[in-house]
Amino acid sequence: MAEVRPFEISVDESVLDQIRSRVAAYRWFPAPEAGGDWQFGMSTPAMKDLQAYWLEQYDWREAEKALNAWPHFKAEIDGLDIHFLHIVGEAEGKRPLLLTHGWPGSFYEFYDVIGPLAYPSQHGGKAEDAFDLVIPSLPGYGFSGKPASPLGQRATAKLFNTLMRDALGYDTYLAQGGDWGSMVTSWLGFDHAAGSGDGACRAIHLNMMAMRPNPALPQSDEEKSWLASSQAAMQAEGAYLMQQATKPQTLAMALMDSPMGTAAWIIEKFHGWSDQTRGELFDIFSRDQLLTNVMIYLVNDAIATSVWYYAAFFMEGGAVLPEGARIEVPTGFANYPGETYIAAPPRSWAERAYNITYWSDMREGGHFAAMEVPDLFTEDVRQWARTLGRT
Repeated sequence: MAEVRPFEISVDESVLDQIRSRVAAYRWFPAPEAGGDWQFGMSTPAMKDLQAYWLEQYDWREAEKALNAWPHFKAEIDGLDIHFLHIVGEAEGKRPLLLTHGWPGSFYEFYDVIGPLAYPSQHGGKAEDAFDLVIPSLPGYGFSGKPASPLGQRATAKLFNTLMRDALGYDTYLAQGGDWGSMVTSWLGFDHAAGSGDGACRAIHLNMMAMRPNPALPQSDEEKSWLASSQAAMQAEGAYLMQQATKPQTLAMALMDSPMGTAAWIIEKFHGWSDQTRGELFDIFSRDQLLTNVMIYLVNDAIATSVWYYAAFFMEGGAVLPEGARIEVPTGFANYPGETYIAAPPRSWAERAYNITYWSDMREGGHFAAMEVPDLFTEDVRQWARTLGRT
């Protein structure tokens, strides 16, 4: 059994000094005069605002204190350290829920939902809705260990299933994820379903539809229209994906040398992938939230191995199930309207890849749902779990 070790975030002051000095020394250059602030990528005014806040007001030590308010651990799984939070609240060791983040997020995405999900009676809910929460950092992300070579989502699912079963001792568990987390969670449902071999995953919940049916051929006009719009969205927004998937090390050379560059690369996605009907970037996320998420990459030198994760996706074969196969564990899906980059498919398409037993059309929120609309995210996860029964 993997040994679970308590862990506390404590970054050396020399690391913080180096980051701060590079932020302060950043050399600005002209922005295009034509078009809006975000038309050509990261907004220069927004980035100048963040630089000033970073240098004058942001306090990593305060962020560190807040991050350490919940219990952190590490466990060595198949030779790799996996960092995770483990919160046993009102569920009292029962009803475990694994929450998995993606890129360019982190375990920190879930901080505003930890209390309501683990201690619902303290947040206007009912104790019977409580979960044990396990919130890991993906391999190569955050405070998890760095693999020697790109390691993908299917391999991560195997590590996380081992974490839940062998390290933490859960006989079964529920799993939720968005972005890469939706892919890891999908593989948990396919490869590690409860009752199959070493499987223990009882049901899954997604806020991004990861897998496609095989064959991935549209069967209705609605599906054809969605597929065309998805391809257009990928053409407009997917350049980062191809760079990270095909030449991640080239990109890493630049990002590893520049905290400001890393911040721009990450935060531009927080702008573009969020529900922009709710306001501007700093209306949706606070500057502290954005910078803490960026710092989790910087203090661990994790941006390089995080972008390797895209290369690993294609090395593993992509989002393709065996022909005719379907993920048969009960699957819930939350369709957030601000998820425009990888917009939800028609339900008919999704049901050929998943056993959809719960589907909710949310009134607002986007790609980073747990951070954008934590109250809606919490209630939707509760509603989904209620449909599964108590065992």
